[in-house]
Amino acid sequence: MKIGTDAVLLGAWTNPVEVKSILEIGTGCGVIALMLAQKSKAIIDAIDLDEASIIQARENFQESPWPDRIHPQCVSLQEFCNETSSRYGMIVTNPPFFMDSMQSPDEKINRAKHTNLLSRKDLIEGVRNLMETDGVFLVILPVERNRNFYLLAESAGLYLTRQMKVRPRSDKPINRILSEFSLQPCALPVDEEIVIRNKDNSFTKEYLKFTGPYYFSLG
Repeated sequence: MKIGTDAVLLGAWTNPVEVKSILEIGTGCGVIALMLAQKSKAIIDAIDLDEASIIQARENFQESPWPDRIHPQCVSLQEFCNETSSRYGMIVTNPPFFMDSMQSPDEKINRAKHTNLLSRKDLIEGVRNLMETDGVFLVILPVERNRNFYLLAESAGLYLTRQMKVRPRSDKPINRILSEFSLQPCALPVDEEIVIRNKDNSFTKEYLKFTGPYYFSLG
């Protein structure tokens, strides 16, 4: 599977060093779970409802240095919530972005890109039920979806603690926002920004430094 910039940004932005248990919702080929395993000693559950994705993720996990710490499961978040008694110190997701848009005739693409099978409400409720009291939830969203998601999260008792705004190029507007939530209200969330490319489309120094540990070609 193609590895997207959003997944790499989210994986790089997390800070799981002291976390003992992690859940990734919608793991795809497993890149975020692998990044989190690289910089932590946590046990990681990686779920996805697409069987082909889980097969590929399992292969990637087995080829990694951490096969015993990453556990892929082909299951929806709703089913997982009903089946597990586990609670997590960190929950991470790079969710479907194309909400309320025209669907593809390819059902696999629909599963990857639409929220028909996992609404924002279901996602937030699932996170709220599975997160430890001192845990954190991290997500990346398009800027136009962000405010509504914040409102839904806060109404469920999830409070913004930090965010990083993503500018695809130095002369372009912000188009993505990475957000971290906890169960504890935060009076002044940390606010950061990163620019991916310069005007000539070369990577910025900050992006190279940020993602370099995860790319052979950039490190």
